[in-house]
Amino acid sequence: MGKVLGDVLGLAAGVAISPLPIIAMILILATPRGRLNGVLFTVGWILGLSALGAVMLAIASPAGASAHNHPATWVGALKLALGLFLVLFGTRQWHRRPKDPSQAQLPKWMSAIDRLTAVKVFALGLALAALNAKNAPLTVAAGAAIGSAGLPAGQQIGSLAIFVLIATLGLLAPLAVFLLGGERAKTTLGNWKDWAAQHNVAVMAVLFFVLGLKLLGDGISVLTS
Repeated sequence: MGKVLGDVLGLAAGVAISPLPIIAMILILATPRGRLNGVLFTVGWILGLSALGAVMLAIASPAGASAHNHPATWVGALKLALGLFLVLFGTRQWHRRPKDPSQAQLPKWMSAIDRLTAVKVFALGLALAALNAKNAPLTVAAGAAIGSAGLPAGQQIGSLAIFVLIATLGLLAPLAVFLLGGERAKTTLGNWKDWAAQHNVAVMAVLFFVLGLKLLGDGISVLTS
């Protein structure tokens, strides 16, 4: 289990450092029902990651993802494909980044966050976790890594739970500041939002590229061993 956690912690950190979900959380906390909506958004995020990871475990376990405690060939091919996707996407993002960070623009849907109902806030957290172009490949890769390690079911579930917890730290940080920071919380979160908005594309491009290279290396290692 220790080796599996070593493989997935980097992927979990990559999910956690997601500027757009963090910005969305800060905007949600600024709404009139920020406390409730922030919790609902976090719960949706956790369920989205958990569901996607669980689906991958359900596929991997009966599909021969592990042979004699070694990942099956298809697991290596999957990691190779995911790694190639992330590297190409990261390269594309880097070339599309604004030359002047102050000119960076947030997605248009963020302007409607203050009008979302509680159900839609929950659904937004679910979607940003499970359908995000970075989070989904990383969660699938983590599920494949856990499922291919030949662990008992209990340890697989525990490993996935640790992955989800680490991957949620990026949202828990602004939520904790909001709940515990008092009067200074608004200024602190505003500064975080401004920085994340300006550097979102560059940060995402670097994460895509670095984590893509890691998955490429993992995939090649599985296929050649």
